[in-house]
Amino acid sequence: MQLHWSSRSPFVRKVMVAAHERGLAGQIECLPTVVALTRPDLSLLPRNPLGKIPTLVLPDGSTLYDSLVICEYLDGLGSAPPLFPGPGPARIEALRRHALGNGFLDFLLLCRTEMGREQPDRRILDGFSAKQAAVLEALEAEAPRLGGAGLDIGRIAIGCALSYLDFRWPKCGWRGLHPALAAWHEGFAARPSVRATEHVDA
Repeated sequence: MQLHWSSRSPFVRKVMVAAHERGLAGQIECLPTVVALTRPDLSLLPRNPLGKIPTLVLPDGSTLYDSLVICEYLDGLGSAPPLFPGPGPARIEALRRHALGNGFLDFLLLCRTEMGREQPDRRILDGFSAKQAAVLEALEAEAPRLGGAGLDIGRIAIGCALSYLDFRWPKCGWRGLHPALAAWHEGFAARPSVRATEHVDA
């Protein structure tokens, strides 16, 4: 398998954490790919018309996207404990948490894009700030239920979102106001799958 990949992408990282957890990382060839709103990779478009990463190329030449679809595909390979619970309340809970973590990532990337403009719109940045505060407050309340030895797709998404917040805003100081969430994330960040996929700004 080949993965269109960037060490800076939190969505790619989510896929690679899942691959490591499933024992499949050695079966994936990472293809460095740069995508940006102002610099689409035209060579990627035949494989993914959305021009986004991650994009997974299967051995038969077919492709999968986006990160959630790729993670669920990987979850069907190998014999490691599943990251997607079977049908029922546990699966819905994992997918709800994934939606929260993934949505957090979505607006963190949009915020970074807005901050990069010559004249950022203060109203937009204030909106992002309010959403970030609300997400962190919700996760702090949920942190006691995130613990345990197991890992699922929801916890991966939340953990990757917090790690991306650290990567792009290392001085934001979210841990001081959210000690339970900080303690959970410390354990998440110590997992071999997470340590093996750390962001590199290169």
